Amino acid sequence: MDSELRHRIEDFFYLEAELLDERKLREWLDLLTSDVRYWMPIRHNPLDRPENLLDELAKPGEGFYFDDNLESLRIRVERVYAKNAWAEMPPSRTRHLISNIRIKKDDGREIEVHSNFLVYRTRMEADQDIFVGTSKTCSAASANVFKSPNGRSSSIKPF
Repeated sequence: MDSELRHRIEDFFYLEAELLDERKLREWLDLLTSDVRYWMPIRHNPLDRPENLLDELAKPGEGFYFDDNLESLRIRVERVYAKNAWAEMPPSRTRHLISNIRIKKDDGREIEVHSNFLVYRTRMEADQDIFVGTSKTCSAASANVFKSPNGRSSSIKPF
């Protein structure tokens, strides 16, 4: 596996986490492609143990916590900046910890990256949430430019 590609992918995930933790949501939105699908399926807890862990997850079209595209994410982001987003007054403080970043597929057309995350969220004095999970990110290998937060573009090969 190309170590330069791996390093660039890791840096991208760490930048994404930093932007979210610093509440730079508009800059985070600029990292996403126009065909983004931001989806979190519900996990079922069957009594029997399925051979494939993916069988525990809801399929597309079934239950989910969120299923957003770029436009719905943009609406969510802009709502946070509005003064009437009472659920975020005062704003949450978060820490996104990303680990076990693995390139699972790189066939020259698409790159698939799996990673684990832990998100710690606190708000007010007593509200605390911990979210733990796995993320699967796919990118077209031809999409070889990501925007950096300062507005300059940085080219990466081929992710």
